[in-house]
Amino acid sequence: MKTIILGGGLTGLTLAYLMGQNVEILEKEPECGGLMRTIEYEGFTFDWEGSHVIFSKNPEPLNFMLSLLGKNKVRNRRNTKILYNSRLVKYPFENGLSDLPKRENFQCLYDFIQSTIKKEKGEISKPVNLKEWFIYTFGEAIALKYLVPYNEKIWKYPIDQMSLEWVERVPSPPIADVIKSSLGITTEGYTHQLYFYYPRHGGIQSLIKSLETRIAGSVTTNFEVIEVSGEDGNWIISNGRQKKRCEKLVSTIPIQRLVKAIDAPSKIREAANRLKYNSLITVMIGLKKKLSGNLSWLYIPNCNILPHRVSFPSNYSPDVTPVGMSSVVAEITCKVEDEVWQKKDSIIANQVVNDLHSLNIIDKLDVSFALTRRAEYAYVISDLNYKENMKIIRDYFTQKKIGLVGRFSEFRYLNMDDCVKSAMNYVEKN
Repeated sequence: MKTIILGGGLTGLTLAYLMGQNVEILEKEPECGGLMRTIEYEGFTFDWEGSHVIFSKNPEPLNFMLSLLGKNKVRNRRNTKILYNSRLVKYPFENGLSDLPKRENFQCLYDFIQSTIKKEKGEISKPVNLKEWFIYTFGEAIALKYLVPYNEKIWKYPIDQMSLEWVERVPSPPIADVIKSSLGITTEGYTHQLYFYYPRHGGIQSLIKSLETRIAGSVTTNFEVIEVSGEDGNWIISNGRQKKRCEKLVSTIPIQRLVKAIDAPSKIREAANRLKYNSLITVMIGLKKKLSGNLSWLYIPNCNILPHRVSFPSNYSPDVTPVGMSSVVAEITCKVEDEVWQKKDSIIANQVVNDLHSLNIIDKLDVSFALTRRAEYAYVISDLNYKENMKIIRDYFTQKKIGLVGRFSEFRYLNMDDCVKSAMNYVEKN
């Protein structure tokens, strides 16, 4: 039985590897990788669809990815900060309270303890949206000083209209750790990512390339799926010039594109159109000198600064820049209809350089170049109608016996390890 997999990102390649023989991947772009693509420019290596590092709570997908890299990996200890009112506060915010002015430190601790007591007494209603959940879990001060403004900035969507779909990703802080943090006693949050891996050479796409060399099936690139139809128990997939036939079909491409290609009923199309997501603009900066310090990445909740996150790949691996130089990656979420998406690449790059210069993150005199890249599909937004819309879509494709696997096909906020695990689960069940 021949299987065709739509999409050659991490999920699609993992599926093909695990399925073995008689599998073909159809990939829209000239190369595989999806959101995990890397470029080389003037001796610099950049992941151009956002900064990627390898970690997981689950040893199975983690070990799978590390085995693909073999010796081509570096292990790093996270050094991540939040830029809050010109101060560098340790990440996560609740583990860096002693970095705040004393009055703000006290207010954060007091509100956290008060919220904890009220929850235990049943005096606070269970949250029904993301904003309520932040206040419920962390107290009003931590929520309003950092979590609310940062999440409003990254999602570009009212967080009081977002569901709790992905909050299991955010661990509730132990009360002892928050008290210690306030007193200046070192604590660590999100310990599953305290240590992370990164390819020594080749950027994150080296993980993709390693997978490509291992899959038994074939990969057809430059094949944009524009029509999917059934015929005599088979699936026919067309790009308008060429047709592919298979008995089994699995999709990892954005669900909106699949719904359009299969000419789904109006109820399904309407549900897909109601799904919300953000696009991503990435600005990659090459610096002519080494940056001081060893920051991994930096969160910027200030809405007057264009990027929400800045990463420092030259601190992930010594081999991603020329000797004596540094690299910076700035990430900007938006929607394709937003004003920022309509701007020229050079204008966006200049604004990011000026923003980072104003914050003393870089000196613009040290900038060798700044490149801009865009990804239409980047972050899934789970609004309050998300579950209802996805049930309609999943039920339809279950009836069609088309597998939906991966971030934008399942339409879930999945990290790399989640995508690998999703592929593993699909193969195990099918």
